[in-house]
Amino acid sequence: MQKSPSASSLGPGGLDLAQAFFKPILNTDPPSSTKRHTKISVIGVGNVGMAIAQTILTQDLADELALVDAKSDKLRGEMLDLQHAAAFLPRTKIKASVDYSVTAGSDLCIVTAGARQNPGESRLNLLQRNVALFSNIIPPLAKYSPDSILLIVSNPVDVLTYVSWKLSGFPSNRVIGSGTNLDSSRFRFLIADHLDVNAQDVQAFIVGEHGDSSVALWSSISIGGVPVLSFLKNQQIAYEKQTLENIHKAVVESAYEVISLKGYTSWAIGYSVANLARSLLRDQRKIHPVSVLAKGFYGIDGGEVFLSLPAQLGRGGVLGVTNIHLTDEEVQRLRKSAETILEVQSQLGL
Repeated sequence: MQKSPSASSLGPGGLDLAQAFFKPILNTDPPSSTKRHTKISVIGVGNVGMAIAQTILTQDLADELALVDAKSDKLRGEMLDLQHAAAFLPRTKIKASVDYSVTAGSDLCIVTAGARQNPGESRLNLLQRNVALFSNIIPPLAKYSPDSILLIVSNPVDVLTYVSWKLSGFPSNRVIGSGTNLDSSRFRFLIADHLDVNAQDVQAFIVGEHGDSSVALWSSISIGGVPVLSFLKNQQIAYEKQTLENIHKAVVESAYEVISLKGYTSWAIGYSVANLARSLLRDQRKIHPVSVLAKGFYGIDGGEVFLSLPAQLGRGGVLGVTNIHLTDEEVQRLRKSAETILEVQSQLGL
């Protein structure tokens, strides 16, 4: 499945036309062994996986893209569909297989696969099925790409990032969940829309669980370098706390709204994950709110838990967590969010 029928062997008897078409110049050396070849693997070719793959291709983030899924026909169809766009995209070798050996040598493995919730099924039972699914995904990824970074997108992302860390045996800096990176983008959009400014000029984070117990860090929001709440206080401009709570509530509910309207989310998470891939593989050292091992931060000591904190990302994965100041209320909410995740983890028996 790795190549479409139109490879370079088109001549009679399988003659490799690539060799016949080009004549080498004199006095050449072979390609440098230090030349960087970037490979990304995407596990799961559903709506989210393909949005991520498409965005990776259009943003020229990889020299090679490997796709893996259990459904061989859909997998081959998606591979061919992307390959047929080659004339409109940066050159990327696209492979696909149901066999995880296709992922060998990946720099970044992005996992979007996950079981769908059945009618009447509890969230715990769904999570247990996803844990069983991950036990067949993560070990082979770790086997074929022992030096890669794992980026988990499947939900519930915080618990499944913890599960992936345990199953892979990787150091914690190389296991990351997409976390609240997208939530924070939604947050920035809503604030920007509220104040009629560009979202890129809004610095704002959602942290904690990617879910209902997430925490909006209002105390650290700035627009164009101006701390918002301090500005309002200094200018003696009154605001209602409920207005802030409503904006955070809209962030939490926005994904549900998209799903109710179109059946799933795809494009925003595609751009979000590609944004993370760029920071990681290009060693951008940008700060993203992503799911990391949070034990020891802000008094979170109840157990090993992954949740979103503003983290610096680079070629080594998580380079560190930003020492951002939180109010007492924000710290308490963050700890409560950690307890929510730990309670779910405790029911898994891991």
